[in-house]
Amino acid sequence: MLQPGDRAPDFALPNADMEPVSLASLKGRRHGVIYFYPKDDTPGCTMEALEFTDLQAEFEAAGTEILGISRDTCASHGAFRDKYGLSIHLLSDSDGEVCEAYGVWREKEAHGEKRLGILRSTFVVDKSGVVRHALYDVKPKGHAAQVLDLVRAL
Repeated sequence: MLQPGDRAPDFALPNADMEPVSLASLKGRRHGVIYFYPKDDTPGCTMEALEFTDLQAEFEAAGTEILGISRDTCASHGAFRDKYGLSIHLLSDSDGEVCEAYGVWREKEAHGEKRLGILRSTFVVDKSGVVRHALYDVKPKGHAAQVLDLVRAL
């Protein structure tokens, strides 16, 4: 698990339009909010993505880029974005390497069945690429506003 003060693992992943987005591209310019979510177009993930989208202008005013990551495909991200009018970056980690690097690929239990999946988690990374906040197993409702408060305090 990543801890505050750790260097954020770098990555370059395709967005919904199959364009690469990298953490390194933010270095020295903007803070990053990297949030991992289990699956496109599910109730909790939709709520979280809509809340980040609703607050996007405030995150931008705080010099922060929002990057949502799941193992869904770019096509799935595009459909999810278009269905709900999302304006944040949705990145595809189809092979799970970035999920592993951030420690969010975990065994989870649902309906009495254990399986591997993404533990909903958010990382606030400063302009120098250092993790300032590592939030594991977050609840989606109201989460974006809580993260915005953390970003404003940087």
